[in-house]
Amino acid sequence: MESRTERWLLPEGMEELVPPESLRLERTRRALLDLFDRCGYEIVTPPFIEYLESLLTGTGEDLELHTFKLIDQLTGRMMGVRADMTPQVARIDARRLRRAGPSRLCYVGTVLHTLPEGISGGRSPVQIGAELYGHAGWESDCEIVCLMLEVLDSSGVGPVHLDMGHVGIFRALARRAALSHERETVLHEALQRKARAEVRELLDVWGVETRCAAALTALVDLDGAPAVLERAAGELESGGGEVERGLADLAALVHAVRARRPDVELHVDLAELRGYRYHTGFVFAAFVPGYGREVARGGRYDEIGGVFGRARAATGFSADLKTLIALQASGGEPVDEDVVTAPWSDAPGLLAAIRELRSHGERVIQSLPGESARGARRLDLRGGRWVVVGDGGMDRGPSPGKTGGLE
Repeated sequence: MESRTERWLLPEGMEELVPPESLRLERTRRALLDLFDRCGYEIVTPPFIEYLESLLTGTGEDLELHTFKLIDQLTGRMMGVRADMTPQVARIDARRLRRAGPSRLCYVGTVLHTLPEGISGGRSPVQIGAELYGHAGWESDCEIVCLMLEVLDSSGVGPVHLDMGHVGIFRALARRAALSHERETVLHEALQRKARAEVRELLDVWGVETRCAAALTALVDLDGAPAVLERAAGELESGGGEVERGLADLAALVHAVRARRPDVELHVDLAELRGYRYHTGFVFAAFVPGYGREVARGGRYDEIGGVFGRARAATGFSADLKTLIALQASGGEPVDEDVVTAPWSDAPGLLAAIRELRSHGERVIQSLPGESARGARRLDLRGGRWVVVGDGGMDRGPSPGKTGGLE
């Protein structure tokens, strides 16, 4: 029989936020949604639960192990709790909006994972992100990358190290080497481990043509400062026009990001293939000192809309709000720093003053009988007017409320 204490335990990987963390999360959420709005991104709100085939279609197929499943009591069909909002937003763009030109969408909401991500990771991230549909050029990737960096700036996270790669280059080389899907997957896993000897052995066993094998093996060491792209052009020359265009686009993207954000450290890694099962081009991730995993990530996934009946060029990024507030350099403002405490009374002048202060964005708490004052400021009656008094009893100016005495 469970004890009284065990009734209050949360499942492993589930956490609850309490003040002041919950307030910091909400303030950050509001600030980021305002940032998205200023940049022209419209918010969408997908459902928390959908039919499983919709959630696990296209991009979602890689999320099957992370998706909680349940049976719809109305229809008997299998449903899933979203583990990632990206496929939902792609469905909205393809099926609901159906716009002809570029579409900029953003979102924020809780997702649920069956398994935690990383060491001591949670299973209920608050995912926030932005997607840009309908433009296939590197310019839209630049916009998304710079927006991601602004999100991290606004969240107080930094300094940022940006890792950039290109899944399309690996895919083009694998096609040129005539690798099957199974062999491509095995090679991808070896590249992720930077296992050069294993990569070389696999290609030799599979009988891959010498120049193709050399180019695929070279991916292991093609990482470092953006200047590595010059070396990549020579070592991947056998990859053909598709690889050449991929390198040129990646170089253009790097140049554009550096011009806009010279303060951000850039790193290129052509063997880093995050989400290669659904990404089709650029991939990128942001890191900060002292945190062993990326704090935000994204990339291009041009083919996802096809499974919803309308293939569209697409690029985007996402982050976990809980991670961002945990990494905030300042730890956020103390909750009571700007509180104005008012006495308990129904005096008309006092109540009008409280309403007026709150309408101007002030945080006012009317103390209950016996409750201690909070914060350094209080509403006090001075010369027949309610004024805000600060530390040491100094008058900080009259309130905009009406005059009146305590009753």
